[in-house]
Amino acid sequence: MGINLASYVGATQVRRMVLGDADVQPTPQQLQQMRALVGEAMHDGAVGVSTALMYAPAPYARTEEIIALAAEASKFGGIYATHMRNESDSVLEAIDEAVRIGREAHVPVEIWHFKVAGKANWGHMPESIARVNRARAEGVDVTADTYAYTAWFNSMSAFVPAWAHDGGDAKLIERLKDPATRARIRKDMEAPSKDWDNEWQEISGPQDVMIGVIQNPELKQFQGKRLTDVAKAWNKDPMDALFDFLIADKAFTECAVFGMSEPDVALALQQPWVSIDNDSSGTSPEGILGEEHPHPRAYGTFPRILRKYVREEKMLTLPEAIRKFSALPAQRMRLTDRGVLKQGMWADVVVFNPETVRDLATFDEPNRLSAGMDYVLVNGVPVIEDGKMTGALPGRVLRGAGYKP
Repeated sequence: MGINLASYVGATQVRRMVLGDADVQPTPQQLQQMRALVGEAMHDGAVGVSTALMYAPAPYARTEEIIALAAEASKFGGIYATHMRNESDSVLEAIDEAVRIGREAHVPVEIWHFKVAGKANWGHMPESIARVNRARAEGVDVTADTYAYTAWFNSMSAFVPAWAHDGGDAKLIERLKDPATRARIRKDMEAPSKDWDNEWQEISGPQDVMIGVIQNPELKQFQGKRLTDVAKAWNKDPMDALFDFLIADKAFTECAVFGMSEPDVALALQQPWVSIDNDSSGTSPEGILGEEHPHPRAYGTFPRILRKYVREEKMLTLPEAIRKFSALPAQRMRLTDRGVLKQGMWADVVVFNPETVRDLATFDEPNRLSAGMDYVLVNGVPVIEDGKMTGALPGRVLRGAGYKP
């Protein structure tokens, strides 16, 4: 590998192993089985347990189930990392749940891509920050991270309420094809609710949804287009276009959703306990991955922060930004021999000119490498030299404290 790679064990993965995709609760014996799987993963070197509680079947897990799995990870020096249950109308309650899990499982908590989503919630970042600060003052070890763009990127199927995902994607598509169930799904999406993270209510309209990654080649013409373009091409109401797109692409589609405000994003970025993630799967401008239309954060996150928030807007100092890129996340994942430049540490080193480094990826043209990263060393070996890839693969798997060879 060209990179160093550490992995969490997904609580949803563990749930699916034991319970499948159904909206059911584990028996005490099944919960014990799930805990054992987490323990096994920690022995394999996982750095902790993670959740993505917005995406089915994860929402079916109650807080007590997650506490049990996080407590298992804690035994082995792991942490609990979460894409919270709600990032919009019930974001404060979701933070409280994450804090409760940390407190009762005796485990450090990392809130992934800290945000307040939805136009109705813009300007409410100070309350979220205050809620985290209160928990930290009470002794709960809570931190967060951000990619600092105003659009998120997830499965288009996340627009559909969790109950309609019961049993997995095949069942979801069956429900979308059934007129009565489809009408019920539409009704739920059209009604504001604090009971689930209703993304349809978080956008100003279908123009805020950009089609990203598609599986069905017959739909490829819509990559990089907006949901309004699909609705117009198909002569359909936008919500019907969304449902029919999910059916045609077997619920595989991923999309960018423009639902955050820049002041909220910037305020989150400035918190001393917030580090930087890019929240992206692997991408490449070439080959099979080059055919996808990802979020520009895949290529631009770190150089963009150096350009926009350090150099141009002066919201962060250069040392603050570098700490958020390196030392803070390394400490969070308990990688004690990485994250700072110091004798005896692994030489993961980036050399760049702070006056010229910049992102080039945009939402319309995301597959563009950033400029100004002159040298990147992974474990002391150059993978980028004079701005060019060397082809070297010095990366290694990084394992958590519970690893047993």
